[in-house]
Amino acid sequence: MIDTVNRMKMELNSLKDAFDRVAKKQKLSCSKTQEVMDQIVQEIEKAIEVMQSSPLDYKPVLAELKKKLHEIAPLSQLEGTQKELNIALSKYPKALEKILNPDISKAYRNIEFDSHTVNQIIASHFYRQGLIEVGDCFITEAGDVEAAAAMRSLFQELYQILEAMRSMNLEPAMKWAATNSDKLKENGSDLQLRLHHLMFVKILQKGSRDEALKYARTNFASFAGNHMAEIQKLMGCLLYSDRLHESPYAHLLSPTNWDIVAEELTRQFCNLLGQSYESPLSVTIAAGVQGLPPLLKFMTVMAGKKQEWQSMKQLPVPVELDKEFQFHSIFVCPVSKEQSTDDNPPMLMPCGHVLCKQSINKMSKNGSKSFKCPYCPTDINATQCSHLNF
Repeated sequence: MIDTVNRMKMELNSLKDAFDRVAKKQKLSCSKTQEVMDQIVQEIEKAIEVMQSSPLDYKPVLAELKKKLHEIAPLSQLEGTQKELNIALSKYPKALEKILNPDISKAYRNIEFDSHTVNQIIASHFYRQGLIEVGDCFITEAGDVEAAAAMRSLFQELYQILEAMRSMNLEPAMKWAATNSDKLKENGSDLQLRLHHLMFVKILQKGSRDEALKYARTNFASFAGNHMAEIQKLMGCLLYSDRLHESPYAHLLSPTNWDIVAEELTRQFCNLLGQSYESPLSVTIAAGVQGLPPLLKFMTVMAGKKQEWQSMKQLPVPVELDKEFQFHSIFVCPVSKEQSTDDNPPMLMPCGHVLCKQSINKMSKNGSKSFKCPYCPTDINATQCSHLNF
């Protein structure tokens, strides 16, 4: 997700740079135009002044004005800056089209979506972000009151906990962690200790060493078995209660510690709900942003060749996505160099090596003869190969 966001920022920055170049060229062109116009006006005003002072013969004055205007050569002066502006303007739409392609219809298939499911995903996204009123408004306008109704109250609780933490109030978070302590332990989470950690430092930061020691004795004992080193570090803070910000433990005062715990709480909260930490809508959009450019490029080539891709089960070109978007194992046959599919699944051979089914069929002449494994000298009988599920 982070890599995708960074890539989007880089693309938008390049677009901003292109816009800045156009704006700069336009500013230079306007400035040059104004300069030339001022020169022309100045010469005309001089000529008018001369003609008003000696109204007998205007021809020499007009001839001199014509000469001056010819020397100024306004068209020649403006030609260079205007040409640079036109070049910049012609390149900018191409940059816009490259990054913000207006037509993506050729890169997707017409699939009927379950509107209830889509509404549920969108509403849940708003509730995840704490945008309760926006989520409610969306559900009302969508006319689907059942969508994400259960998620509303659950994520509203999470949002209230996080809002309290932003106000340095740990009580709602600690109450939730205590209620779900057994499940948190099953998940291997030390969230409870982290919350007690923040509370201990908060008390000590107020200069109340005795109160902090009392809090530690009451709440740290149950964590001593697995987290003694961390508890000892916190006990060391007691020596610097009046000058903690100047001590070796000054890093414990960083607001970042609160952000880290809030993130862990959100992760565990979603985990206990059976939900992913990242919003499904955010992940889908981020993956689409990353996969769309190569798809558009491929579809443009296919359209040029007048080939149909809608009926393809698998694209003939890979669409690379970052690891954060890869939720299933992928197997590429070492013989055919092709990715496995439902029709061409990975097969486990008796020797322990794996090939795709089509490669085994080809090497065994459709099971009529044995063949040697490409990686070891074992003779393989195709009938002894089994379908492998990752």
